Amino acid sequence: MKITRLSLWHVPLTAHETYYMADGKTCDQTTTVILRIDTDSAHSGWGEVCPIPHYLPAYAGGTAPALTELAPVLLGANPVGPEALIEQLNKHLQGHDYAKSLIDTALWDLTGKAANLPLYALLGGRTTQDMPLYHSITCIAPDEMARMARDAFDQGMRQFQVKLGADADWQTDAERLAKVREAVGNGPLVYGDWNCGSDALSATRTGRAVAHLDVMLEQPCATTAECAHVRQATGLPMKLDETAHDIASLLDGHASGCMDAAALKLSKFGGLSAMRAARDLCLILGTQMCIEDTWGSDITTAAVLHLAAATPPRVLMNTCDLNHYVGPRLAPDTPTRHHGRIAPPEGPGLGITPDADGIGAPDIVLD
Repeated sequence: MKITRLSLWHVPLTAHETYYMADGKTCDQTTTVILRIDTDSAHSGWGEVCPIPHYLPAYAGGTAPALTELAPVLLGANPVGPEALIEQLNKHLQGHDYAKSLIDTALWDLTGKAANLPLYALLGGRTTQDMPLYHSITCIAPDEMARMARDAFDQGMRQFQVKLGADADWQTDAERLAKVREAVGNGPLVYGDWNCGSDALSATRTGRAVAHLDVMLEQPCATTAECAHVRQATGLPMKLDETAHDIASLLDGHASGCMDAAALKLSKFGGLSAMRAARDLCLILGTQMCIEDTWGSDITTAAVLHLAAATPPRVLMNTCDLNHYVGPRLAPDTPTRHHGRIAPPEGPGLGITPDADGIGAPDIVLD
């Protein structure tokens, strides 16, 4: 099998509700980039990346130039066995992991189709029938956030990410956590996420105000060292996200004692190949994992569900159905949430059927 053509689309996504985060960050509309890799066989592979500029040093507009630069390495290559080809791409162009992530996903899709196996079978084997999801709650008034949590709870959700810091008021953040905790009762997982938007003092004050509650903190500050300070000062468990982006940063988080859980995201790590290595390291370290991506729709959702399904339940904290939060749908047969859980797609490769006609003619074709 040889790669014969690369087709790229830029598709606008709209969130069903605006997400307000710390430090003035918002997300309501963004662009997702879709890649189809065609081969000289009957198989095509699909990938997706949806970078948010204020989240990572990445942006949708940078994907096409990177793909154009990498096209001479991809065209004519054998896509089966993604790690070998990704290594060649890394030698040709350093960095730009977000742009490589949708290539890597498409290569895995092709590899699964060539083997006639779902991706979870190639990523470690299916360990569970379905996986727990978390529900993300935008940072608005505490009472409204509590209402959103109750609505999601009534629909079966049992894990809740509470966005914090939109108004830079540590007391209101404490109120947000307390009211969501009260709304969902004892038992469900509740954690407050600043997306790097807090200083250590403010996050510590918030954490100490809710230290009597069963809550967890997520990435309050921009550095692992600051997060470790908050973890030690509050005694509350912590999840790292933005500062957990490769093997070295995972080891640093673990050594710093503030990585009770880590968010593994496709566009941070550069695709499923690097994510699998990170997953295996977290297994060794005993770190709980959230397997997801920064943003996106059905193709990204399918990819993360396969890796989550191949991760032992004892260390899989949750995964994310990104296609639940945005429109339009890109592959209507991608699984959706059911009572707070979700199953991976079945069928070879990603196991989904993107609607090429629905997304229109590609913006770029390289052959």
